[in-house]
Amino acid sequence: MVKVTLKDGSVLEFDAGTTVLQVAESISQGLARAAVAAEVNGEVVSLTTTLDTDCSLNILTFDADAGKKVYRHTTSHIMAQAVKRLFPDAKLAIGPAIDNGFYYEFDMEGTFTQDSLTKIEQEMKKIVEEKLPVERFELPRAEAIRFMEEKGEPYKVELIQDLPEDATLSFYRQGEFVDLCAGPHLPNTGKVKAFKLTQVAGAYWRGSEKNKMLQRIYGTAFSDKKELNAYLLQQEEAKKRDHNKLGRELELFTTSDLIGQGLPILLPKGAKMIQILQRFVEDEEAKRGWQLTKTPYMAKSDLYKVSGHWDHYQDGMFVMGEEGKDDEVFALRPMTCPFQYQAYLNRGRSYRDLPLRYNETSTLFRNESSGEMHGLIRVRQFTISEGHLMCLPEQLEDEFRSCLELAIYMLKTLGLYEDVSYRFSQWDPADKEKYIGTQEQWDEAQGIMQKILDHLEIPDKVGVGEAAFYGPKLDIQIKNVFGKEDTLITIQIDQMLAEKFGMVYVDRDGTKKHPYIIHRTSIGCYERTLALLIEKYAGAFPAWLAPVQVKLLPIIDKQVDYAYDLAHKLEAMGMRVEIDSRNEKIGYKIREAQLEKVPYMLVIGDREMEEGKVAVRSRGKGDLGAMPFEEFASMLKEEVDNKVIG
Repeated sequence: MVKVTLKDGSVLEFDAGTTVLQVAESISQGLARAAVAAEVNGEVVSLTTTLDTDCSLNILTFDADAGKKVYRHTTSHIMAQAVKRLFPDAKLAIGPAIDNGFYYEFDMEGTFTQDSLTKIEQEMKKIVEEKLPVERFELPRAEAIRFMEEKGEPYKVELIQDLPEDATLSFYRQGEFVDLCAGPHLPNTGKVKAFKLTQVAGAYWRGSEKNKMLQRIYGTAFSDKKELNAYLLQQEEAKKRDHNKLGRELELFTTSDLIGQGLPILLPKGAKMIQILQRFVEDEEAKRGWQLTKTPYMAKSDLYKVSGHWDHYQDGMFVMGEEGKDDEVFALRPMTCPFQYQAYLNRGRSYRDLPLRYNETSTLFRNESSGEMHGLIRVRQFTISEGHLMCLPEQLEDEFRSCLELAIYMLKTLGLYEDVSYRFSQWDPADKEKYIGTQEQWDEAQGIMQKILDHLEIPDKVGVGEAAFYGPKLDIQIKNVFGKEDTLITIQIDQMLAEKFGMVYVDRDGTKKHPYIIHRTSIGCYERTLALLIEKYAGAFPAWLAPVQVKLLPIIDKQVDYAYDLAHKLEAMGMRVEIDSRNEKIGYKIREAQLEKVPYMLVIGDREMEEGKVAVRSRGKGDLGAMPFEEFASMLKEEVDNKVIG
């Protein structure tokens, strides 16, 4: 007999060899029908797993994140099986579950079309109806290579060859289809109830432009059709808010193939919004004791070797020159910390100088893979509100709190605060090559950070392996309209780089010590923030952020001079104004301004001109009627000064 401890703490006894599904059935038939996988001692396993020793057990349904992943991973295999049935010459690459769905990559002659997706979906439905058992088996590495070579799957062979020679690999079979996979999976294909293939995109094999371009089919799956239809409707709404589409329509940014992927061009309206955000951030940081620096965009490799970036981050850097061939090798900076440390080292420091807060509006360069880049959210050149804070150990918690308070203030002011979550990003002790420092240093740094997060009552989730190579961090996460999560703001603790760079201060007892360092952003990457704001407000920005706050609409030429007089008065107040003086009907001008999502339109006719008034139309509230110009100007100024978002 084995003892099974359930999630609620109750303990049940079963014969050794009982499957997880049989345990679920003993609890209730409803749970067994809803179950998709389970966690045994914290490890996600399939329902066919047998229980041979005492363990903890958590039955997973589709409602659990881990359950969704198993469900959608199996659906990706069903899709791959359908593709192989319809296109036997297609070569399999990889097919993981992802946020809100799954994808699978294929190498084949010809291109998948919308008609292809329809046929693949129909074949997938047949595979579901067949209720094929999904069975796991293992092979030694050498045998696994021969197995996939015989099947004519070169991409699978390459994946296997990258594994250690003594590795044993797992495969999953469903009918005639077999795939190299770690699993786990649903017990049979009939468990999948609702799915939809959504798009085809190009993707380089393993995300490298040096490799062949494959075809990636995306899809999603849910436990019932009602959930699927609700998701597809939400996705249609998301497309309308997609910053990549809307930002171009509103002429905020564009791209050029001649310039390159991940290098967007901010057009005048988009550049104006970035300028507004940048001035707001720099002014607010100055109020809070941050000192502005301006450092170079590049440096010799020597700097990055000291910091550790050369060994741990070089693949993500743009390097100029080749070591051994050039006198000096330079690289564009991927972050600002090594540069600001040189400002700290400009002279000797005492404990009286700390905390010392350096901020910078930093343009950075990262060699992102082509498959990762998306609009303004992930790019190769971007600008960030970066800062580094050197402090005494006893100042660390208060300074960390102040960095977090600054970030929260920014998020609330922008209207993004309700959309974020927190992740405590830690190192992965099983992959120590990724990091600098010892186990003891990481334990200490993470222990300090955990204590701070507990004191501040931050509702964080742990992300193992997500730490920077030199320290743990608090990542403030946010999702775009399609549900893809990215990091918006980061605050991290570093006790290692100060020692590497010889950064010291003279303490009260006359001894030299290394300061603690806090790396932080206050608003994150400006381009990413702009993308999220476009999607949040569907381009209808709050008046304080809008690139054009007021549009003056004279009805006929006679009122144009009066419109210019009012525009000059608003501009003198710091407002951003445009005049539509075209010889068009007023209804057309109003519709145009509405499409541009301008917060306020001022219609000017003979009566308004004679009485010194304006007829005000608000984007959000509609027709506000005629009012004295001074009254409108005062109302607008109060709204902008208070950074009203609602």
